[in-house]
Amino acid sequence: MLLADAAATGSSWMTFLPLIVMVVLFYFLLIRPQQKRTKTRNMMLGNVKKGDKVVTIGGLHGTIVELTDDTMVLRVNDATKLTFDRSAINTVVSSTEASAS
Repeated sequence: MLLADAAATGSSWMTFLPLIVMVVLFYFLLIRPQQKRTKTRNMMLGNVKKGDKVVTIGGLHGTIVELTDDTMVLRVNDATKLTFDRSAINTVVSSTEASAS
């Protein structure tokens, strides 16, 4: 009787093994890289400052003139200023620190 119980326990463990392997693979292939991208994006959005040249999600290039917690004002041409959400920044092209060096 004990041998049958041990065999049944082992076989039930083996039925869940593919599910456990799939969850681990999903974590390392999908969830973890997305968390890293989110972390680096939030760090980039937190480090932008006045004078940085940025590209928005829509592809608009401009220089940050004013910056608040949730909005920014970009100077596109010499006279054109546009207001965007801070989350609309896609990339920082050049920083004021990099151009000062």
